[in-house]
Amino acid sequence: MADKGLLKTSLGTLFKEYALVTLGVVSYALGWTIFLLPNNLIGGGVSGFASIVYYASGIPMGVTYFILNVLLLIIGTKILGTGFGGKTIYAIVMTSVMLGLMPKLIPMDFIHEFALSNGKLICTFLGGIIAGMGIGLSISQGGSTGGTDIVALVWCKYYAASPGRVILIVDVVIILSSLLFPSYTESGELLPFADKLAVVVYGLIQVTVSGYAVDLYLSGSKQSVQAFIFTKKVAEMADAIAFDMKRGVTVIPAKGWYSKEEKHVLMVVTRKTDLNLLLRYVKTIDPDAFLSVSTVMGVYGQGFDTIKVKTRK
Repeated sequence: MADKGLLKTSLGTLFKEYALVTLGVVSYALGWTIFLLPNNLIGGGVSGFASIVYYASGIPMGVTYFILNVLLLIIGTKILGTGFGGKTIYAIVMTSVMLGLMPKLIPMDFIHEFALSNGKLICTFLGGIIAGMGIGLSISQGGSTGGTDIVALVWCKYYAASPGRVILIVDVVIILSSLLFPSYTESGELLPFADKLAVVVYGLIQVTVSGYAVDLYLSGSKQSVQAFIFTKKVAEMADAIAFDMKRGVTVIPAKGWYSKEEKHVLMVVTRKTDLNLLLRYVKTIDPDAFLSVSTVMGVYGQGFDTIKVKTRK
């Protein structure tokens, strides 16, 4: 068997998932704190609606964000399961804390240098990319920053669609609704209607960029690899991959044409993120093993993606 230190324990895996969700939340909050809120910009989802309420009434963004997410969380937990709910509760609480804490920690001089001085258009792109990558990172670990992320995951559970596209459609509706609410600047001045139209345009750009960043991250994190392993320790290697690493392995009869020896080849399909772990297993068990690794597209079945196409009755 492989070295026990190489095994991915459930506790270690859980810690890694929550650490990555935390990193995603921090990225999401940074996008809003540095680039979007200081420019009086809006976005989609619960955060976007919370920013609209903040500009109109002064109610802290974190308060509205938390209340609306609790309602959506109840729906998401019921449909997607308690595991999803646990991670999302953590993400929602952390995001609420970060949205309230970061404006106090990040110096205004820093925000002015990296955001305000670069114009609203640049901030729209940068804020959308950073926030979108945060959402994608959270979703890839089975969690969410809440809001339309939950709507997207519920929709994609039953229909073939990318999470980024679903988020984009819902966010567009929320952004357009900002025209129905008054908006005040930090100095208390009412934002002219012409400026509100400009903010809507920036908001549409922001959610488009954010949705693309979500899909870009998720498509990368869900990439799979196919490995052919040539080893003299076939049984030991197969047992380690199947029972320790918990990945499927297929033993294929083969014959070396030069040596004329009957051999067996192991075929393993796994996520690209698990490739380094697989290589450590192989190196520990048989340092002289020969491997062929290639990226594969569209891996469907148990443990991978689900085929979401309508069949004729």
